[in-house]
Amino acid sequence: METERLIIDRIKESDKENYFNNISHDRKVLETFVCRYAESLETFDFSTYLGRDDLFAIRLKESGRLIGIILYFDETDGACEIGYGIGSAYWNNGYVTEACKRFLSYLFKEKGMKSVCASYFTGNDASRRVMEKCGMTFSRFSPKEFEYLGRMRDLTYYAIDREHFESPTR
Repeated sequence: METERLIIDRIKESDKENYFNNISHDRKVLETFVCRYAESLETFDFSTYLGRDDLFAIRLKESGRLIGIILYFDETDGACEIGYGIGSAYWNNGYVTEACKRFLSYLFKEKGMKSVCASYFTGNDASRRVMEKCGMTFSRFSPKEFEYLGRMRDLTYYAIDREHFESPTR
């Protein structure tokens, strides 16, 4: 998959260092994206991310460098949830919105999904804005749904269905 500035494709063995630096070792990212912290590149178990059909790299088109990831999960009856994370050095450049729009197109047009949702830790306004820019709308608030980094987190869910994603007014 491609966008103007990005390539979205499978995770490769050669992505280990960039994945480590931009996701698993970036404490700012780990405040907003659920992932196990990796202390060092040498001890980072990257094998669990390889060969997955649901996990994709977000790469800069100009260099091919992995700057983030996007995935889908909890696929049931034509619906799924998506998640995304991008290295904090790449925040506020519109990369996640660009990747998310293309990924939604993939899920609806190629995977045949009927609806897609996403959640964010309540208070993460950047993630909320990504969802809104992708046409997603508020679905529900779930207080203290998830324990992460030693505390219970509130989640806010947004969703979109195929009909609204493909609407010409979007």
